[in-house]
Amino acid sequence: METDEEVGAVAENHDETDQSEHVDLLVIGWGKGGKTLAGTAARRGQRVALVEQSDDRIGGTCINVACVPTKILVHDAEQRRDADDADAYFSAAVERRDTLTAAMRRKNFSMLDQLDSVLLVSGTASFTGEREVRVTGGSETLTLTADTVLINTGTAPTVPSIEGARVGGRIHDSETLQHVSPLPRTLVVVGGGYVGLEFASMFAHFGSLVTVLDRGERALKAEDDDVAQTATEILRGDGVTVVSRASVVSISDDDETARVTYEVAGEQLTADADAVLLALGRTPVTAELGLDHAGVRTDDNGFIVVDEHLRTSADGVFALGDVNGGPQFTYVSLDDYRIVSDQLFGDGERSTADRVAVPYTMFLTPPLARVGLTEAQARKRGHDVLVGAKQMADVAAAPRAKIEGDPRGIVKVVVDRETDFVLGAALMHVHAQEVINLVSLAMRHGITATVLRDSIYTHPSATEALNEVLAALR
Repeated sequence: METDEEVGAVAENHDETDQSEHVDLLVIGWGKGGKTLAGTAARRGQRVALVEQSDDRIGGTCINVACVPTKILVHDAEQRRDADDADAYFSAAVERRDTLTAAMRRKNFSMLDQLDSVLLVSGTASFTGEREVRVTGGSETLTLTADTVLINTGTAPTVPSIEGARVGGRIHDSETLQHVSPLPRTLVVVGGGYVGLEFASMFAHFGSLVTVLDRGERALKAEDDDVAQTATEILRGDGVTVVSRASVVSISDDDETARVTYEVAGEQLTADADAVLLALGRTPVTAELGLDHAGVRTDDNGFIVVDEHLRTSADGVFALGDVNGGPQFTYVSLDDYRIVSDQLFGDGERSTADRVAVPYTMFLTPPLARVGLTEAQARKRGHDVLVGAKQMADVAAAPRAKIEGDPRGIVKVVVDRETDFVLGAALMHVHAQEVINLVSLAMRHGITATVLRDSIYTHPSATEALNEVLAALR
């Protein structure tokens, strides 16, 4: 691997196996924020070192095991026809996933490798002092010191403290399930959150019979009842069984099957399946970093504690991306880059407090996108609200969803009666992941619901639903 050759070259130049190097900027982990700042600093003439312990993570989690590969699989699952052979179709989708992620890894590597002042290092990093890191790669070690250090190591799927829970055999996390073989005819998903429901929807469309065990009172507990009900009914219509108030007791597997034992209302039940997905959150990758040697504090869950400028408790050390405990989205990591870049090269005023109306999308089929407050949250905060809500199938002025053959979903917008400002929106329909960006932009810049209602949108588009739904505020 080319990154190993970088370490080897350093060893050769120093004629010893334990070498040292000082750089202006040291980035630990190839996540979105860190890799972007590495390139920016190098182009400004700084000497930069970027350390990544896994060749299959070059470019970051997003392009290798998260956003990009899973959305490839979601897209291909949506295109499957009943006549398609499920196993062959799934294998082809996985192959397409692997081809694209490999190309993106190569591109990400070359983008930094072509910069003369960037040192790419393959190995495991651990702090040995203030802004001092030892990198171990095979039989070689490299000690790196830096004026500024960025910790950008991200998170990994959590293995819950449930009897028998592990990753191996028929038991998977969100990374290993992407290469499950053959396609499981039956799948049990432990966890009804963001990841669990995305994978449930995806595998149902690939042809698996999916059961989701959710410990909450209902799925999508953060959403209003009407939005959650719409999404749940769509999942059920696609063949997903959602079991609420399910407390998983144990998990086991053998050569033939996997079994999940769980309790509902005091009754013990079992679910057998070809595969089990553990989808109960993510854990920060900090345990092996030796953060105490650098004076970097973490919270009780292992996330690095940062201030509004992403500075850690150690001078000259920043934490970017999922590892700092903020929203776990690639685009938030990119904004982390903007904040730290402003600290290093700008006026230092940009901060996390500037983030207003940050949207997100759960890539169900169709996608569920949200920004701002729910109706329940807005009322609880004392807003006098107007609400516009329609099932997408009932929105006459936006035929795009019907044209694409999937008119399911809901459009819901919450508006402050006094100011006419949009407080929040939940959009579940085709292209919702795009329309939500328009709504969030309006919220950030004080564009009123009336302006959104009376704006001219292309036809036929999903955006047109805003004309009709906002005209029905009450």
